[in-house]
Amino acid sequence: MQTGLWAGGVVLFYLLNVSTSGLLAFEIAITVALGGVTTAAVAYLLTERNTRSTIARALAGAPPKNYRVPGVATRALFAWALGTAVPVIGVVAIAAVSLALPVSAHRVAATALCLGVIALVVGLGAMVIFAQSISDPLRILRRALVDVEAGSLEPRVAVDDGSEVGFLQAGFNRMVSGLRERERLRDLFGRHVGQDVARRAIEEGVTLGGEERDAAVLFVDLMDSTSFAADRGATEVVAMLNAFFGIVVEATRRHGGFVNKFEGDAALCIFGVPLELEDAAGGALAAGREMQARLVCDLPEIRAAIGLSAGTVVAGNVGAADRFEYTVIGDPVNEAARLAELAKDHPGRIVASETIVARAGIGESARWQLAEAVLLRGRTRPTRLAMPAAVAAG
Repeated sequence: MQTGLWAGGVVLFYLLNVSTSGLLAFEIAITVALGGVTTAAVAYLLTERNTRSTIARALAGAPPKNYRVPGVATRALFAWALGTAVPVIGVVAIAAVSLALPVSAHRVAATALCLGVIALVVGLGAMVIFAQSISDPLRILRRALVDVEAGSLEPRVAVDDGSEVGFLQAGFNRMVSGLRERERLRDLFGRHVGQDVARRAIEEGVTLGGEERDAAVLFVDLMDSTSFAADRGATEVVAMLNAFFGIVVEATRRHGGFVNKFEGDAALCIFGVPLELEDAAGGALAAGREMQARLVCDLPEIRAAIGLSAGTVVAGNVGAADRFEYTVIGDPVNEAARLAELAKDHPGRIVASETIVARAGIGESARWQLAEAVLLRGRTRPTRLAMPAAVAAG
């Protein structure tokens, strides 16, 4: 709009003066044209800068997909036109006129001096406006990137430009949104399979199959859960189960294990896989003691039985190609489940096998006392039992 108005002005003032003097009309037309270029360029740069908040609201719902406004290159040309092209054209025009017509040296020098000052002042202002139109959004993006590098996925920058800068701003927002969604899925994945399993799957990929590993197993089972659920509402039952499993998860995690799966009102906890644990047996035994003590203290209205065992297991992803889970299979798992059944009839409701106590470090094994050997259901060899020393003494 500015360019069109000034173009009309060039034609108008040339026609008004050409009847008086062709040279005068030419000089006036050139002066008006140069002033028009300067004004139009400054008007665009200032308008683009001062309407960023309006542009941000306009693009809030739909970031630009293809820009139809002058981009960074055009703005650079505007700044060049203001700082270089206009004064240089003026100097060239004065030089051409002085060569064609008799013009005093004083007048030529005064004109060149005036154009030089204009070039310095207007050119500097134009370059400052142009530089700020690029550096301001980039500075905001840089601060947002620093926040993302620090671990925050909440930064979002306003898309206040319809050019390449706006594409960069919209791309940053899409990137952060994708990272936020990926982190949410990773968190959900970790909550379902355990953080260690999730981290290993992300780093190494997942394949069906397993490997033999030495591990310790803790199996905890809620007692009389059927009668407990029959006497209470569903909401109360779920709240109690969540409190019960919360203690199980906390105690297991504190001692280096992870809850492999929840099975109704029972849980299978593993120590030593998928990550190596220096004293997996000791960690499992310590977790079992802490778990039972907290359940007695914090949830006296329910009772749970705990069985512990250790040995060689097969750990890996089991299932089909499109649906599988990480789990452990082996005799220690079965033995821990049978010991949990047996623990329901023991005063402390926590029973371990001699094997896991023998594998534990001296600090933890000293807290356990061996008892009689029994033949567990479904097994062919007797299993010697062990219980916490305080329970056995009592």
